[in-house]
Amino acid sequence: MSTQEICVDCDPQHGDEAQVPTNSLGLHTVAPQNPLDPSTFLPPLPLPTPAITIEFCDRCRWQHRASWVSTELMLTFPSPVIKAVSLLPLNSEETGGRFRVWLFLSAQESPTLIWDRKVEGGFPELKVLKQRIRDRVQPGISLGHSDKK
Repeated sequence: MSTQEICVDCDPQHGDEAQVPTNSLGLHTVAPQNPLDPSTFLPPLPLPTPAITIEFCDRCRWQHRASWVSTELMLTFPSPVIKAVSLLPLNSEETGGRFRVWLFLSAQESPTLIWDRKVEGGFPELKVLKQRIRDRVQPGISLGHSDKK
């Protein structure tokens, strides 16, 4: 599936907000997420830090891509630079078409969204993804061939 195609299994909502759940008093129980506004995204719970979590749409069959990205990141940033890389398959209408990479530097800090497929307009080039992560976990360290133009 190219980065410009729409997943026919999910048909993600383009720019529409999902229905917000309410409690018995009619109050919102969860803040709504705008699929194109990273400031409204809710990250998954963290692992030992520093850690990376890759959220992906399982219905779009992106598990292979997510596991390939995780392998590349673990090889580039071996422990203790990155202590964990987790894959989080998602399978709901609200998460259709999702591919996000989160970086957790510590339990005290909010996680950093490194990449979102919908916001960025496609999947990350591995070189760019590695550079963004390196700039946060090992600024100034060369990535070798990934830093060459």
